Amino acid sequence: MTYATLDIERSDSGITTLWLAREDKHNAMSAQMMDELVRTADELDEDDSTRVVILAAKGKTFCAGGDLTWMQAQADKDRTGKIEEARRLADMLKRLDSLKKPLIARVQGPAYGGGVGLMSVCDLVVAAQGTKFSLTETRLGLIPATIGPYVVRRMGEGNARQVFMNAKAFGPERAQSLGLVSLVAPVEDLDAIVQEEARSYLNCAPGAVADAKALACALARMPSSTQIEYTIGKLADRWETQEAQDGIRAFFAKETPAWRK
Repeated sequence: MTYATLDIERSDSGITTLWLAREDKHNAMSAQMMDELVRTADELDEDDSTRVVILAAKGKTFCAGGDLTWMQAQADKDRTGKIEEARRLADMLKRLDSLKKPLIARVQGPAYGGGVGLMSVCDLVVAAQGTKFSLTETRLGLIPATIGPYVVRRMGEGNARQVFMNAKAFGPERAQSLGLVSLVAPVEDLDAIVQEEARSYLNCAPGAVADAKALACALARMPSSTQIEYTIGKLADRWETQEAQDGIRAFFAKETPAWRK
């Protein structure tokens, strides 16, 4: 199967690389990319030749978050439409989170908003030195709602509260201390380290790996349907506030919103 926003690179070893391929858009997530990520996860789970998946990105940016055109379209929808689009993102994250195969993030560049959400559903995150991360939603008058269950689970509440609200950028070493990043690699060694981590799974029984991952997820109490519905509603609530409308309008008009000092 071919995709418009993704590339799939398979190797004989059993390591498959899933590339975000919207380099010209900084790999921002459009509705199409979200839908294709769900279909790809289904495909890879059914592919017995794939034993490990690396989530990587073309270009200089890992993922800039939500696509601006998609975000602007959300702002124009009624509440039902806002909830549908929030659910699209929530369902995509849930599907990647439940992937049976080990999922390793190869983070070669910045990740913002939803990009941090993508990192949070991975089993292992290897980030290059010099990368930057930020939960930028509050800068637009929004909140990191649908990615929230995964980010909070990944970092823990105390760490998440340090970065959830201020939209400040932080580097890979800080991300590692927060629990978001597993390993920090020199840029020139990023691929070698990612491949080394991926190969370690090949020494293990694939069925046992899948069951061990499922066990870890169950023991950690994966996000309940109540939490997911709650965050979908909260994001729709935020989209309807004057702050969000002003923030989005100011962003596209390249103006400074009233709250920014």
